[in-house]
Amino acid sequence: MAGTLLAAADTSVGLKDDKTGGGRQLPAESSKEPLLGTQTSSCPSSGGLTPPPTPEIYIQLPDHGSIAPHHQQQYGFSAAQQQQQQQQQQRRCASNDIMPDKTEWKLLTRVEYERIKVDNPIVELDGDEMTRIVWQMIKDKLIFPFLDMDIDYYDLSLENRDRTNDEITIDAAKAILQYNVGVKCATITPDAARVEEFKLKKMWKSPNGTIRNILDGTVFRAPIIIRNIPRYVPGWEYPIVIGRHAHADQYKCEQFQTDNTPGTVDLVFHPNDGSEGKTVRLFEFKEEDEGGVVMGMYNTKRSIESFARCCFTYALGQGMPLYFSSKNTILKVYDGVFKDVFQQLYDNEYKDQFEKAGLWYEHRLIDDMVAQAIKSKGGFVWACKNYDGDVQSDIVAQGSAIFRYGSLGLMTSILVCPDGKTVLSEAAHGTVTRHFRAYQRGEKTSTNPIASIFAWSRALNQRAILDNNNRLKHFAQALEDACIESVEAGYMSKDLAICVAGTSKVSSEQYLTSEDLIDYFSERLKVKLAKPLRKRYALVGPRLDPPKYKSEDQ
Repeated sequence: MAGTLLAAADTSVGLKDDKTGGGRQLPAESSKEPLLGTQTSSCPSSGGLTPPPTPEIYIQLPDHGSIAPHHQQQYGFSAAQQQQQQQQQQRRCASNDIMPDKTEWKLLTRVEYERIKVDNPIVELDGDEMTRIVWQMIKDKLIFPFLDMDIDYYDLSLENRDRTNDEITIDAAKAILQYNVGVKCATITPDAARVEEFKLKKMWKSPNGTIRNILDGTVFRAPIIIRNIPRYVPGWEYPIVIGRHAHADQYKCEQFQTDNTPGTVDLVFHPNDGSEGKTVRLFEFKEEDEGGVVMGMYNTKRSIESFARCCFTYALGQGMPLYFSSKNTILKVYDGVFKDVFQQLYDNEYKDQFEKAGLWYEHRLIDDMVAQAIKSKGGFVWACKNYDGDVQSDIVAQGSAIFRYGSLGLMTSILVCPDGKTVLSEAAHGTVTRHFRAYQRGEKTSTNPIASIFAWSRALNQRAILDNNNRLKHFAQALEDACIESVEAGYMSKDLAICVAGTSKVSSEQYLTSEDLIDYFSERLKVKLAKPLRKRYALVGPRLDPPKYKSEDQ
């Protein structure tokens, strides 16, 4: 299905006064109003969106090369950044033979566009509440209009998981193993209140935990860097990438509550070969204890080795040093195995590669690691056990006084399997229940869609790599760039507007609703697809200085 795109102002295609053709020329002074689909602007310029007709699509975008000083707080750019952008815009004007003293110009470019053919399916895992609503908007406005592909769809809403006794989750994980690429919407993990609300058969386990245990992968989470979204720690310059061992531990444990009857709890291992087993007394409950809680968890050496390999490979690919944190001073056996596996793999297989790249690996106690992270400039991969990674990734994203990138809506999350090709990309936030309640009341919401969009773009990028599909790879990058550039131009959701303004008291003029924002992303995406992409600025900055000391446990 073909459409017509209006390319950006710096395209080399000729300027037209009508829909049939023509060369580049300045508009006649007698022109009273711009034609539909033409861009009228000063140089630098600003503007609005022209609603697109069908089937021809005309796009008019505001030029964010110039930002007036009184908009500095709203957009989050410094005076120096504004001056640099103005100079860049003047150079763009000059490159189009438009002199800075010209007050107006028009540009209309038509580009034929066909949907990109995707050879192999992507496994889609639908979710719950507000993210499900936004997820559908993303598909309708940013994915399906541009791509011709098959979707292997699984409805992981809480109601459907309850209806299928959670078999749908297992089926979805198996499909990801079959097709190698999955994309997941945020889902509800039920607690007691949710069991009552949805009248569930039982308190089902986390679908993320179930899927991760089947895929046996490592979750890497990193912030989405947008220049005008402030960071709240002075000197915090580069992202921290959290590598989370998404297998077992607390997320595959067995637990129960005891009554006030005295008794003992033992850990027992029964060898299958009939040899003598092993029994360890965990605790003896006495009558005065009034009962308690018990939990048993495990992990496998094979999974730990896969986790370590993923982290070493990822760090090398990103050009970042790698740290692994544990509490091996307390969990001498459990965490000690993790520490030993990492160190042995590093010494035997990765040390030469790291040193050649000017990188390093180090184990640190998690207490020490948190303290050092606060003092650092960022720019490293932090490998964590399952629970630690769950906590630390949310701190990196949403933050407290440690480090903050503004919003969980600006966090990427991708599960990488040991085979190196199977991935599951997902949004790193919840289902945004508060917005969903407002949506049910008929109110318009401003839910940040960027993390969900990036879930799609990262999955599509992996599909492009596996299929050697350069057009799809171009689309995935264009989709991300369209989102980032839109926010940098001042078009954002309410949570980001609050971050930029530094106060929760923002007016509706400072942000867009979810649907309006996705519409704007779509218009900018059409422009991005009509011209070559610029090389994205590097995500990773210079490495940290080598540690001046080793932890005492090394």
